[in-house]
Amino acid sequence: MGGTNQASGQTSKFIAVIDSDESILDSLCDLIESAGLVARRFGSAEEFLEYDLHREVGCLIAEIEMPGMSGLELQSRLKEEQCNIPIIFITSNGSGRTRIHAMREGAVEFLRKPLDLQLLLETVRAALDV
Repeated sequence: MGGTNQASGQTSKFIAVIDSDESILDSLCDLIESAGLVARRFGSAEEFLEYDLHREVGCLIAEIEMPGMSGLELQSRLKEEQCNIPIIFITSNGSGRTRIHAMREGAVEFLRKPLDLQLLLETVRAALDV
């Protein structure tokens, strides 16, 4: 997870998944790992920030509405720290205004639950190529 590739010396990036729902975290991480990518789960935005792994993240999948810091607040915080991680937001009830705000602030995508898993994987792969 976020280790160094011995042959090339490059640091491998992981996909951070942030959601307060444990079953969604498990499902999304299993999906990402089944596609041959490395996923790391976080139960909150605060937990993600505590680990200070921002520079090792290739892509971030975050729920918009979480207890404590919201996904949008996390996006703002990362932007303040000049940490330009591609962010894919997921939500079960985000408004059009929330979507517009997230996209204007640089989100890669804004997906509604129930998720189209194929679209999510395609979006993650596209974000990693940025």
